[in-house]
Amino acid sequence: MTALLEPCFERTERAPLPDGGRIRVVELLATGTMGGAQEHLYSLLTRLDRARYEPHVVSLSEGSTVRRIERAGFAVTVIQEPDDAVAVRAVAEQLRALRPAVLHSHMFRAEVVGTRAAVAVADEGRPRPFVVSTVHSSRVRSLEDRETLARLTPKMDHLIAVSRAIADKIAAEGRRGTPVSVVPNGVDLDRYNHQAPCCTLPEEFGFAPGTPIVGVIARLEPEKGHTTLLQAWPEVLRAVPEARLLIVGEGSRTQELAVEAAALGLAGSPDAPLVGSRGIPADATVVFTGRRDDIPAVTAALDVAVLPSYREAQGLSVLEAMALRRPIVASNVGGIPEMVENGRSGLLVPPGDPAALAAAIVRLLRDHPLADTLARQAHDVVRERFCVELMVRRIADIYDAGAAAVAALAAVCSRAS
Repeated sequence: MTALLEPCFERTERAPLPDGGRIRVVELLATGTMGGAQEHLYSLLTRLDRARYEPHVVSLSEGSTVRRIERAGFAVTVIQEPDDAVAVRAVAEQLRALRPAVLHSHMFRAEVVGTRAAVAVADEGRPRPFVVSTVHSSRVRSLEDRETLARLTPKMDHLIAVSRAIADKIAAEGRRGTPVSVVPNGVDLDRYNHQAPCCTLPEEFGFAPGTPIVGVIARLEPEKGHTTLLQAWPEVLRAVPEARLLIVGEGSRTQELAVEAAALGLAGSPDAPLVGSRGIPADATVVFTGRRDDIPAVTAALDVAVLPSYREAQGLSVLEAMALRRPIVASNVGGIPEMVENGRSGLLVPPGDPAALAAAIVRLLRDHPLADTLARQAHDVVRERFCVELMVRRIADIYDAGAAAVAALAAVCSRAS
């Protein structure tokens, strides 16, 4: 009897393309800075079969992800234009020049600008690409934005939601008339299975060897729930005084959160530097690291990974911690419970509840057998359901169907003329 392959390692045989060429795809990114959507695109680009797909990246702003994609060998066109009307014209020009079979937009502004550009090209009588949009964000949109999306969605050909929670959000926003597929983000198990922990963290931040390290890796934005974690931290310290908290990332609330930590007596002297590794006072129990370029290594060094979000589309940092066999405490919101089963692959707590968050962190810091068991089972979940191969395979299926639909329409138009 032939053994069944695990879903993440099954091979997909795709029919050869009729002309022996490649499917040209324009990947349109709303912003070139770091974030979950950008990590998703990077994983997709670097895993697509380059013999079958020809991706071209267009970003509506500069940023570190643009440079990262360029270093990976992909050309990126940056349209640094804040005015949407001008951006639509510039993207339409890219579509005229590249003539892609598929336009894949990532994030809200890219959805709006990209769809309008595709419509503009079609209105000129030119070939229109198959329009795909991935909804990455759980953000609550304004009424005006929701009305815009509702008007544009019927002009799109396929929506991708990164979780069932996001698919529900799409429906709640009145976005109808277009098929929706749930395609969760995936992580590269080959990379994470062999990731060594960053062994210099105690030295960098002045921690004693063996210090229990808890960390949150997320943009420093209101929805990520850092304030709740800071409020929970004194309770964690009462139970585990030697524990230290790393807040990894950057964002609009960096300084505000650092002031909150200082007010709670967690950052040492209020006159000491609040962000970065230099000059951190010896009595600081919370460290703001700023941006790190070694996130997998930092995650691998954590004793507990935390994501205290108030809302979350999926939570890529949770998936990465699961892949690295790190025990997890996260909020029971959005797409997180679709990945983490409470008490089996992590601990889930109500959002905005410092006492519950502290209790869960303390439980994992004290109960090492439980932490190890949850971490192993979390890794198994990623291996079965959330590997990057599954994500890329499902998106490639959509590209293939879209390219076939575009080719069929072109053939009909050709016969009609």
